Formats: sequence, C-alpha cells, structure tokens
Amino acid sequence: MLKYTNSLIQKISFNKTHFYIKRDDLLDVDFSGNKARKLYYFLYNDLKNTNKIISYGSAQSNTLSSLAILAKYKNMKLDFYVNHIPTFLTNKPQGNYKKALENNANIISTKHINYNENLNTYIQKIILKHENNYIFIPEGASCKQAEFGIKILANEIKKWTKTNKINKLKIFLPSGTGTSSLFLQKNLKEFEILTCACVGDDEYLKKQFKMLETNELLHPKIIRLNKKYHFGKLYKEFFEIHNELLKQTKIEFDLLYDSLGWITLEKYIQNNKSLESYDILYIHQGGLLGNESMKARYLHKYQISF
Repeated sequence: MLKYTNSLIQKISFNKTHFYIKRDDLLDVDFSGNKARKLYYFLYNDLKNTNKIISYGSAQSNTLSSLAILAKYKNMKLDFYVNHIPTFLTNKPQGNYKKALENNANIISTKHINYNENLNTYIQKIILKHENNYIFIPEGASCKQAEFGIKILANEIKKWTKTNKINKLKIFLPSGTGTSSLFLQKNLKEFEILTCACVGDDEYLKKQFKMLETNELLHPKIIRLNKKYHFGKLYKEFFEIHNELLKQTKIEFDLLYDSLGWITLEKYIQNNKSLESYDILYIHQGGLLGNESMKARYLHKYQISF
C-alpha cells in the first residue's frame, strides 16, 4: 500500500506578499497533486472482483497518467477514451500521455466513431453495456469517492492551523470540475475556500458543484476575473507568472491550472484590502508532468524558454 505522508506546508513570499503553500506536488513521485487526493479512495480500498478501470478525458490530462499508475498498482487494466490524440503526441509521446503508455494504459480514440452525444454519455450508454467487473471514473475523477482523499487533506489543514495557532485563514485552489474545492469546503467549514473556474465558466462550475452537493452553503466561493480564458489555450501571462513564481519561490507550478490560479488570487488580494489580516494557504495542484508538452507549445508559439 502506497502511503502518503502529510505534505509539507511551506511559507513563501511572492511579489512582496506572504503565502503558505500546501506542497501536494511532493506527495509521491508518480502519484501527486489533486488527482492523487481524489483517487485515494480507489488506491486505499480493496477493489476485489474488479479488473478494469474505465474513464475518459484528454490525452494530455493528469487524470490519464494518474489512473494508469493506479491501475498498474492495483493489477488492473485501464481503458481511457479520448476524442482524439494529437499527431504530435502520436509521433513523439511525452508528458502524461507518455507516462500512461509506459504504465500500459489502453488509450482509445473515438475520432472515427459516429455518435451524437458527449463522451460521457457514449461510454455509459454503449461501452459499459458490454463490460463486466469494472469501475467507471468520470472525467477529472469528479465522483463521490473523491471526498475520501479530500477529507484527509482537510484534516491535515485543520491539524496544521491548530498547531500553528492560525485562526484567520483563506484557502485557495483553482478548479477544473471543482470536485476538490467543493469537498474541501464541505469538510473544512471553519475556513472559506476560494477558487476560480479554469475549464468552463462560473455557471459550469456551479453546475458541477450541485451535481455533488445540493446544499449551496457548502459550496466554495468562486472568484471571477474580468477576462475570459479558454482552457488549454496559450496565454503569455500564464508562462510569465509561471516563470516569476519559479524565480522567486524556487517552486514549479502547473501551467494549466496554477498559472490562472495565481493570476486570479493576486488580483483578488489587490481588490480586497481586508485580506491583509488573513493568512493565505495555496494548495499546489501537482500536474507537473503535463508541463513538458505545455512548455514545448509555448516555446513554439512565443519562441521563449523556461
């Protein structure tokens, strides 16, 4: 059984503001970040009479590589469905895609399959009818079982605040499906959880929250930016803040979620002077394996290096 130690909480200074960082990127060399927390239920529990994990998402997602490692550790197969596999990944596997292949993931492209519904519906209506002894894990591990690992994270934070006598705290983490931020707020009611929508807009994120928890009093606070960012698109300010964070803190963050997270958090602090009396805890999202392909894209577009 892989066992996580309580991930380090490190104090840093960034652009003359002090923050605490929950270093979930250091949980395990192969299994870290928010995906490790969300998948911990499946890692921890005995999955007897189960021989396959079925999921879907992007060919470059952190979920893909994390599920591949989970399946290998549990001696199970992984069928992971994607809408398409980019040619550059096929020609030169890298990042999460490469890691998943190395761990025997069966990555299935549905590019040439005719269906009118989204991938989730297609899998549940068509694929699962012909499968036995499987576990279906939705995209981004957005499922009730994810609360198991997030509750452990909440308890780690509670213990840290009591030990260090921290009473006024705001906790920030960026959201894809919002699963982590939702379950963290549900299990850490004494502190406000702040988040931002990285994949869809705020309404999409609210819808995701309600699918897992109908009580809106347990939902985290969504911070809105005036500028709309499209998930997966390259933005110069993303790699600029990524590089500046690395330079000032010596910590590498994820380019997809953490870059937007830090931009959002900084602007929120600038516009809310009342936060000066609070400590801020930022939860590192892991996902550094995905930076390999992202950096190559930034280098190609902007002719810059990291």
